[in-house]
Parts: sequence; structure tokens; C-alpha cells
Amino acid sequence: MTNLAADNAWIRRFHQEPDSRVTLVCFPHAGGSASFFYPVSDAMQSTLQVVALQYPGRQDRRQERPLATIAELADQSYAALRSLMDRPLAFFGHSMGATLAFEVAVRMETSLGIAPVTLFASGRRAPSRHRDETVHLLDDDGLVGELKNLSGTDSRFLGDEELLRMILPAIRSDYTAAETYRYRPGPRLRCPIVALTGTSDPKVSLDEAQAWSEHTTGGFELHSYDGGHFFLAQHQRAVINLISDQLLALSL
Repeated sequence: MTNLAADNAWIRRFHQEPDSRVTLVCFPHAGGSASFFYPVSDAMQSTLQVVALQYPGRQDRRQERPLATIAELADQSYAALRSLMDRPLAFFGHSMGATLAFEVAVRMETSLGIAPVTLFASGRRAPSRHRDETVHLLDDDGLVGELKNLSGTDSRFLGDEELLRMILPAIRSDYTAAETYRYRPGPRLRCPIVALTGTSDPKVSLDEAQAWSEHTTGGFELHSYDGGHFFLAQHQRAVINLISDQLLALSL
């Protein structure tokens, strides 16, 4: 049974903390929830502490108002994570979560003068690369169609009308946040950025993924995998190994 133990309203951890120096913070995609990252925590439970963010409007927070801007999400995520920032943190974000992780890292550097040890940006174009997207303006059927095309939401939810009504407001708010986000130019991050992308992802071109290199002075890597927007499902072990190898090297 999945354990959704809460540090606060925002932070979930699924396993007891191992003796690791670095904590990996996971930022879900639009429409996603903390439990999406349970397999990551399960695979790393003996080596690295993993926590995941739970945004308002889903699962145990479904009665709360979803947030519809990246700025709101970043401000509240930063405040929730502040108590963990006395130890090294690494960030992993997928899709919208990558943009959110970037913005929280910016707030860390601006407010505290510290940065994540690594930012893993998965399935998302660089913040400076804008596309005009209007999925959040579609009717409910159109929004569901987008989810089915990307295969990012559990198909059980897409076929259950009652569950779908419960989660669509949060999904729409997430898409609104992601699609109305505009990068505000500023100093580059000091932490390394590792970008991950699917070779056939309709949401991210290789050039847009490569552009993450423009947002850091701390080193950059790009890893591409066969698959679409949710290549993570097909390459879970490879991605987990990549994260583990990077962070365990820092812990030595």
C-alpha cells in the first residue's frame, strides 16, 4: 500500500530516510500527483531520500483550490521546501514540473544564495523557449483528448466519469499555469542541469531541450530516449540509474 506520509501539505515521502547526504525532490507534471514518483522512491529507498510535491487540487488535497500560475506554485513550493534546505537538495521535474523546479531553484539562489546540487529537467523545453499553446482553453472533451494523446494520466481516470470530473479542474489549472508561463530573464543558475527528452515528444524538440544549457553556468548534459512525452514509463530503470549515479557520486 502506498504511504503518503506528509511533512506538510506539500511534501510527501514514501520510505524511511536512508543515510544519504542528498535529498531528491520530485516535481510532478501537469495533472500529476506525488504518487507518480513512488517507483523512484521505491527504487532508491536504500540509497537516497526521495520526496515528492503534492500540488493543491488532487488526491488528499482535492478539496483545495488548484493554483493556475507557475509563480504561485513556485512561491508556495519554495516555502514548503524551505525547511529541507539546510541539507543538499537535487530537483527532478517532468514537463510542467521541470519549469516549476527551475523557478524554485531561482528562488533558492535569489533568497538564500544556494542552489540544488543538480536540476534534472525532463520532458520540457527550456524556460526561454516559448510556444503558443492553448490546451487549457479547450472544452472538457478536448482536454481529455490531449491527455489520451500524451498518455500521461492513468487510463482508469479517463474512463471513469466521476473520477474525471474530480481531477479535470486541477488538470486545467496546471495546463493554464504551464501554458501562460513566461520566462523572466535573469542570472543563470549555478547548478548543473541534466535535460532528458523523448525523441518523438511532440512537446519538446531536441533544440528546445538543448537550450537548457543557456540557463546554467554549472555544466549541462542532454540525454534522449526513444519514446514520446512520457518516455519515463518505458525507460524507468535507465532514468533512475542516471539520477542515482549522478547523486551518489556527489554523496561520496
